[in-house]
Amino acid sequence: MAVTDPIADMLATIRNGQQAKLAYTETPYSQLREQVLKVLEEEGYISGIEQVEIRKGIKRLKIKLKYFEGQGAIKEMKKISKPGRRVYKAIDDLQKFYNGLGISILSTSKGVMSDHRARQENVGGEVLCNVF
Repeated sequence: MAVTDPIADMLATIRNGQQAKLAYTETPYSQLREQVLKVLEEEGYISGIEQVEIRKGIKRLKIKLKYFEGQGAIKEMKKISKPGRRVYKAIDDLQKFYNGLGISILSTSKGVMSDHRARQENVGGEVLCNVF
């Protein structure tokens, strides 16, 4: 079956892995997924990512999940832009998620970044997801 929303699929994989208390989980490789995972790693929501080549031309991303006192580091993940409804925000219109405790991940003209960095760069874009 084809995946129509790869970011939502990846977020569900991470959510399910944390609920099952797995040390790591895997998702198919794409540049967008890798960039979103790098933002999650920079912000401290996951421990690390690794690119694994299963066979020639087929890669997967291995996501090392992070836990704090037995609970997953990610409490809530919500997909904002969906295939049927894209959400674009100027940086002035972007509201802080959980009063700045959480992050929004944006796809901008300068790459995929968190809302904190987008404010520093003064650039808006497509809001991919919110993470707390």
